[in-house]
Amino acid sequence: MQRIGKYTLQLDPPAYIRGSGSFAGKKEGEGPLKDYFDATHDDTTLGEESWEKAESKLQTEAVKTAIQKAHLKPADIQYIFAGDLLNQCISSTYGLRDLDIPFLGQYGACSTMAQGMGMASVFVSGGAAENAVAVTSSHFCSAERQFRFPLEYGGQRTPTAQWTATAAGAVVMGKQPGAISVREVTFGRMTDLGVSDANNMGAAMAPAAVRTLTDYFTDTGATPQDFDLILTGDLGYVGSSLLREIMRKAGWDIETNHNDCGLMIYNRKEQDVHAGGSGCGCSGSVVCGYILKQMAQGILKDVLFTATGALMSPTALQQGESIVGIAHAVHLHLET
Repeated sequence: MQRIGKYTLQLDPPAYIRGSGSFAGKKEGEGPLKDYFDATHDDTTLGEESWEKAESKLQTEAVKTAIQKAHLKPADIQYIFAGDLLNQCISSTYGLRDLDIPFLGQYGACSTMAQGMGMASVFVSGGAAENAVAVTSSHFCSAERQFRFPLEYGGQRTPTAQWTATAAGAVVMGKQPGAISVREVTFGRMTDLGVSDANNMGAAMAPAAVRTLTDYFTDTGATPQDFDLILTGDLGYVGSSLLREIMRKAGWDIETNHNDCGLMIYNRKEQDVHAGGSGCGCSGSVVCGYILKQMAQGILKDVLFTATGALMSPTALQQGESIVGIAHAVHLHLET
C-alpha cells in the first residue's frame, strides 16, 4: 500500500469484496431497486418497540447476511467499521454488540459507507485484518425525530429536502481474492462554503464531492471516462445538478456516466421524495445491493463510489453554524 499524489492510497495488494447484505423498508421496496435488496420490510418498526431499535435490526440483518454470503462466521472477522446518523451511533452499537467483533465506530453522515469501506480495505490491504466488515444504516423516522421534527408535527417539506432512506448495507472486505476489488481510496477534506439550510443538504455536500473527485483524478492521472459509473450518494437532484455543473466548469466531464444513490433508490416524482433520497443507509443499500450485483454480472467494471456527507448536528444548526461537507472515494474494480 502506498500514497499516490497527495490524498489517495493505492492498495497493493487490493482488498476484495467477499460478501454483502442490503436491506430496506417499505418505501424503498416500492422503488425501482426493489429486486436488488436481500429483503424489504413492510413494517417501519420491524416488530421492534421503537424506530431506533428497528434501525439497529436492519444493521444486524445486513451484517449477518454479508458474513453468511462470504461463507464466514463472526469469529472470522477481525474488525467491524460501523456508523449511522443517530447520536453516538446507537443504531450501530446496539445492533452489533452481540456479535463480539472488535468495533470501530464511524461518523461520516451520508458518506459513512465509503468511509467504512475505505477503512476496512486499508486494514485488509495493510495486513491488520484478514477480514473486516463495513456497515451503515439510516431510518426515516429516527432521523426525522433527531434532526427535524417528530412525525406527529406534520411539517411541510421544502422542494430541496431529501427523504432519509430506511435501509442498511454491509460488506465484508477480505484478503482472499474475489471478483470485485478495492484498488484506491481517497479520504476527503472537509469543505464549507457557508450553506446553512438543513433542508438543502445537496448544495452543502456537492462542493465536497467536487474536491474529492478532483483530488482523485489529479493524484491517479485517471479521467472520468475511465469509469463506467461515477456514483455519488446522496446529493439528490439539487446536489447532483450542482456537482455536474461545477465539475464541467473545472474541466471534468461527468455528464454521461454520473449517477447518485439518492436519485436511484426512489422514483422521485411518483414517490413524493422531493429532491431524492438521503441517509447513509441509502448509499449503503444501493452499493451493497444494486451496484455489486451489476458488477458481478459484468455490466459494470469500474465504479468510482464517492459518498458525501453533511457533518452537522441539530445543536450546531440551532447556533447558526454552516454545514460542513465531506466526501470519500472508493474505486471498485471488476477483476478480469
